[in-house]
Amino acid sequence: MELNNLSDEQLVFVIREGGQEKYREIIRRYQTKLTHYLRKFIRNPDELEDILQEVFIKAFKNLNSFEVDKSFSSWIYRIAHNEAINSLKKKENKNIDLEDVEYKIFDEKFDINEKIDQAILRQNLSVALSKLKLEYKEVLVLFYFEGLSYTEISDVLKIPTSTVGTIIKRSKEILKAELLKNNAYEK
Repeated sequence: MELNNLSDEQLVFVIREGGQEKYREIIRRYQTKLTHYLRKFIRNPDELEDILQEVFIKAFKNLNSFEVDKSFSSWIYRIAHNEAINSLKKKENKNIDLEDVEYKIFDEKFDINEKIDQAILRQNLSVALSKLKLEYKEVLVLFYFEGLSYTEISDVLKIPTSTVGTIIKRSKEILKAELLKNNAYEK
């Protein structure tokens, strides 16, 4: 059976039917994505690795509770989200490090001045984002950095879809105000 041709939900069905060894395909599909997501909340690489491992363990143990008519991606991001938030609450580490964020909006053909501007923007954004309340940070990270839809964010955060848009709008306003306060954003 060619695992690459199966959707996540179909793969979960196969795993549930006795193909536990095929769970490695879930790990292959989500390891990089979840690492990028968790990196925005967890600064310590060892801690991040532990949390990622815990995410995959919890997902495997609870695979039977996953509803295959729902989005597996949202479900596993929700587990990762919960693990990251629990870790942050334990450590009271509220900084998000955006140094390794891959910005799709930047073209590799930029000249050196633009690359310097990009580095300054990234630093200013990181500082401003770290000052936001967690509820605002997580929505911005999920939407802008992870590319999740409103519906997926709603599933991950367990909030109504209509609330997602409201929080994103409010988060952007607060982030812009923070950047303006530090003269890091032009009107």
